[in-house]
Amino acid sequence: MRVAIATLGCKVNQYDSAVFQRMFDERGWRRVDFSQPADAYVVNTCTVTDRADAEARRLARRARRVNPSARVIMTGCYAQVDPAGVSTLSEVDHVVGLGRLADLLAAVEGDLGARVAVSDLRKTREVATFGIRSFPGRSRAFVKIQEGCDLFCTFCIIPVARGPSRSVTPREVVGEIERLARAGHREVVLTGVHLGGYGRDLRRPTSLAELLASIADRRPPLRVRLSSIDPPEVTTELVATMAAAPIFCDHFHVPLQAGDDRTLARMRRRYTTDEAAEAFARIRRLIPDASIGTDIITGFPGETEDEFAETCRFVERLEPSYLHVFPYSKRRSTSAARRWQPVEPRVVHERARRMRAIDRRLRRAYEDRFVGRTLEVLLEGNSDDDGRIIGHARNYVKVAVAAVAAEERQLVQVRVSGRHGNRLLGTAL
Repeated sequence: MRVAIATLGCKVNQYDSAVFQRMFDERGWRRVDFSQPADAYVVNTCTVTDRADAEARRLARRARRVNPSARVIMTGCYAQVDPAGVSTLSEVDHVVGLGRLADLLAAVEGDLGARVAVSDLRKTREVATFGIRSFPGRSRAFVKIQEGCDLFCTFCIIPVARGPSRSVTPREVVGEIERLARAGHREVVLTGVHLGGYGRDLRRPTSLAELLASIADRRPPLRVRLSSIDPPEVTTELVATMAAAPIFCDHFHVPLQAGDDRTLARMRRRYTTDEAAEAFARIRRLIPDASIGTDIITGFPGETEDEFAETCRFVERLEPSYLHVFPYSKRRSTSAARRWQPVEPRVVHERARRMRAIDRRLRRAYEDRFVGRTLEVLLEGNSDDDGRIIGHARNYVKVAVAAVAAEERQLVQVRVSGRHGNRLLGTAL
């Protein structure tokens, strides 16, 4: 049987799709590209914005056009949050909620009698979608160590979609990292919906810092990167653990979302700008060259010009290594969409343009610090117009590498000689 998967959204969804693919492979089903004829199409949806919902519907219609007789299955966060609405779509055969792996397999085979199969995630305490041996097509692999969120930021629907915070045991996490190392991966990214909440729900409560110490004790032959952790979770214990073990990448992604305390309060982000600044300072005291990236939402409902200007000043003062800039996009059913006056779309996107200009300056200033230095780079197989191989250093700086004899997925030492456009240039030693 031919099966196609389309994945929308975050690293957690990408991990979940890798679990789906593992199950399909075990049954001898053949994966095909989503644009090709298949017997079943699986759309692993995102619902972080209304636009993400619309993209999922577009993919379902596309699948139906490619093969009108195929089975089209919607799963993921959109399917979980609005199963009744998704089930009314004529191009969708089955709606399968999060964690219902047996139902997903039955839907792909055509043996699921129900049109809708969705869980009440408020009652679950397990991470159902876990366990891969490799991450096909990727130099770095993701490891989902945690699922769900208890924070309920005012702009976010994900706690409703993914349920309460729940964690994978340290033994299972370490075992998966070791399997991925044996499969040839030289980097793993620890990811989750609320990574900093890791371990609190386990029978024997633990923390992200303690998990990292357990990983370091095993010394797997790869490097380990963290995905996003919020400012209150950047503890001295966590940073010290990473500083002490060479397997951990000197890269942190600490999403701020805003640099103005009034905006942060409306977002219900549970920290102040002073506390966020201290988190950045804590990293820099122990790992001076670490890359610290962040997220910024521009045009959040109710954001005034003065509040946005304060965010700009705070970001310039904090000097993160890079920014991911997101123009605010409405998500129905969130309090942000209901409670505060929306900012005009023209203003939202103009503020994003201004914030991206700050990003370009900060990113270049950080990257230029490494010209003339040697960095460890993971080769990722793609190449630029001049035939250089693209890779990422431990600090997540992108480097185009010349004179490479090593294969994809290898770690090489690279002497950085300069830059071209948006990336550094170097030569493998």
